[in-house]
Amino acid sequence: MSRLQFTASSRWAPSVALSRRCVHLGCIAALAIAALGTAQAQVNPQICGNTIHATYGPFDYRSATKFQRDIVENAHFTPEVESLLRGKTNNHVGPDLAYTLSVLPNHHRALIAVVRLTEKMGTDQPKGMRPVECYFDTALRFARDDLVVHALYAEWLIKKKRLGEAEVHLDQLVKMAGNSPNIHYIAGLLYLQLEKFDKALQQAHRADELGWPRQELAEKLRAGGH
Repeated sequence: MSRLQFTASSRWAPSVALSRRCVHLGCIAALAIAALGTAQAQVNPQICGNTIHATYGPFDYRSATKFQRDIVENAHFTPEVESLLRGKTNNHVGPDLAYTLSVLPNHHRALIAVVRLTEKMGTDQPKGMRPVECYFDTALRFARDDLVVHALYAEWLIKKKRLGEAEVHLDQLVKMAGNSPNIHYIAGLLYLQLEKFDKALQQAHRADELGWPRQELAEKLRAGGH
């Protein structure tokens, strides 16, 4: 999975980056879910415990100052940790990722790295970490309005074949999307993956009406005869 770049200068930048990644890598759900307050992670509090740092933070990744981010990232979320090459404070990257998310629970790139680590290690609980869903659960509760967190969790649900949950989130997302063309577009891509072709077509038309420029969804629908 390629490293994502989020550019604050464009109101559509996260959506564009994530949707482009999904089109080419088959992870369509990466920007689909913004259903606030709905089906939270299916985790046991006894298993997850408290993933928030006891004395420093937590800070919202989107609004944290450069100083607050740098303290964590320079010491724990280095390029080597993000790329899963080696840990900064431990032989394993897990503890550094866990620390990063304890201070910045909705750190988008750290959440992506954790998912990549679970795939690399073949387990949902890499060494030195809680189960990956615990970190999603904390991030969802900490930053309920963070669209990217909901999107990344939805992508993870799809990878885990929890498609019914993903569709519930998606149906609610469409109701909340308003005039956001990127959200309607990604919703269509996700419906297509779920083989909900009528819903995918509706979202393709809606995104087009709102001026979304990307055409992969329409092309995929045409290619499938839908």
